Amino acid sequence: MTENDLSKIIVDAAYRIHVDLGPGLLESVYEAVLAAELLNRGLKIERQKPIQFQYAGTTFDEGFRIDLLVNDLVIIELKSTEQTHPVHKKQLKTYLRLSNKKLGLLINFGTELFKDGVSRVVLGLSEP
Repeated sequence: MTENDLSKIIVDAAYRIHVDLGPGLLESVYEAVLAAELLNRGLKIERQKPIQFQYAGTTFDEGFRIDLLVNDLVIIELKSTEQTHPVHKKQLKTYLRLSNKKLGLLINFGTELFKDGVSRVVLGLSEP
C-alpha cells in the first residue's frame, strides 16, 4: 500500500471521527480514537513514536515524537485548536525530513468544518 492509498484511509477515518465526536476534545482523545479506528481497518499504528536524529556527528535519541506513524510510511500530526499556523506545517516537514518519510498529514480536529483542518505535507513523494 502506498502513502497515497494510506492517506485516503486516514482522512476517511478522521472525517468519520470528526462527524461522530465533533470538535473541541483534547488532542489525546482524538489520537487514541484515530489510532483505534486505523487499527480496526488493518493498519499498523505507532503512537508517540520517538525519533532519533543526527546533528554534527552526534545522535540524539529523542529529537521529537510522532503523534501517529501509519504503516511506517505516513506521519500524522494532530491538533485540536481553532486554527493551525504555518509553523505546524513547517514542523511536520522537518519531521518528514529527519525521519526519511515522504508524506505527512496535519489533522486539526478543532475546526468546525473537517475540510478546513486537513493538510497534506509532502517531501519527495510523486503525486498521483
